[in-house]
Amino acid sequence: MIRTLLLSALVACCGVPTYPPYVSSVVGYEEARPNSWPWQVSLQYTSNGNWYHTCGGSLINNSWVLTAAHCISSSRTYRVALGRHNLYIAESGSLTVSVSKTVVHPDWDSSDVSKGYDIALLKLANPVSLTDKIQLACLPPAGAILPNNYPCYVTGWGNLQTNGTLPDVLKQCRLLVVDCATCSSSGWWGSTVKTCMICAGGDGVIASCNGDSGGTLNCQAADGRWEVHGIISFGSSLGCNYCHKPSAFTWVSKYIDWINSVRTGPA
Repeated sequence: MIRTLLLSALVACCGVPTYPPYVSSVVGYEEARPNSWPWQVSLQYTSNGNWYHTCGGSLINNSWVLTAAHCISSSRTYRVALGRHNLYIAESGSLTVSVSKTVVHPDWDSSDVSKGYDIALLKLANPVSLTDKIQLACLPPAGAILPNNYPCYVTGWGNLQTNGTLPDVLKQCRLLVVDCATCSSSGWWGSTVKTCMICAGGDGVIASCNGDSGGTLNCQAADGRWEVHGIISFGSSLGCNYCHKPSAFTWVSKYIDWINSVRTGPA
């Protein structure tokens, strides 16, 4: 009976981890508490019989994962790893599921990332069961806007610095949102950043980096739930932590209608 109630609660809730994440003002990447971002997935592709991490993603439904369009190649075969902390050891409660379908936003242009629309959905071959280690991310209300300096957390297995090595375990870092007026000003990203993007970081110390792409900008709502407000899209070619070049994220709240249409569309 208790187990049934627990599973029912997991299905009904999103954005409320069984193991709450470490929330601090620490500057720089820190190891995440295991399974504290239980919607975080590792998107992996196969090559010569081996599987390799390429991007992050967020579980938003038992059958769907949200990621970045630039992570997807039609020539590759993908799977997602869920419930993972360390990508290189077998962990209890984790699993891998094949991707049966990829849906990239129709306006995505791989030759020009700065145009926006860097968003894709992955349909899993089999629906996953929710547990204490695998849970759903919340999507924000359509059109939701984050104020300047709003604290959020980016998570992933990406490089910790420019040309750095990939970590074994999931990392997190606290980033402050940069409002559109600042981010699109000439001293920052200028016209490269469009109104369909969110900026966060830009202090020259910490930012998302290679391997984080497709991962989540997690922002806590007033009711305590964590919402996926951004999908890691791009950073500066000058380096991951370049001053006044914050990480650029796909603004999820502007794509809610598209996400819903894909999830409820033809199989």
